[in-house]
Amino acid sequence: MDITYVRLNQGFVYLCAIIDWHSRYVLSWRLSISLQSDFCVEALIQAINQYGIPAIFNTDQGVQFTSTNFIEVLQFHKILISMDGKGRALDNVFIERFWRSLKQEKIYRLDLRNVKEARDAISEYVKFYNTQRLHQSLDYETPAKVHFDGIKEDPVYMVEKSYDFPTYPQAQQPLQ
Repeated sequence: MDITYVRLNQGFVYLCAIIDWHSRYVLSWRLSISLQSDFCVEALIQAINQYGIPAIFNTDQGVQFTSTNFIEVLQFHKILISMDGKGRALDNVFIERFWRSLKQEKIYRLDLRNVKEARDAISEYVKFYNTQRLHQSLDYETPAKVHFDGIKEDPVYMVEKSYDFPTYPQAQQPLQ
């Protein structure tokens, strides 16, 4: 999960999104006119309610993701918390790549006047991205096809492997 800004004619709106690392499928997203953590918590709860509880959840160390409300949702569902190192945008490369695609393929081509226009444009692009945009890294399949056609690996094995990923504050310590 990450946050980016979307420029409007008069100011900005803030966009958060949750992407599945395996399939690159955008699970949930929200727009906000402020950087309060509420819109991130709402996106997280929607993703959990629609797609289930992940074994591990990765964000950067932004105040929205370290807020009590956000952390409590993860802890309530016993989700392992992973946070990127400070200044390490590439630790969450899949969502960063999604931001680039969204902005270059849609947002920068429009003159967005208000929040509704931004919401409509993002909604249209997310539908396209999930269901029509082919990805080289997915053997030229769409995120939806990969996400909903099942997991190629045994889910139990994938959960067991996830415990090998460092979680915060372990992520700040060198690997041995």
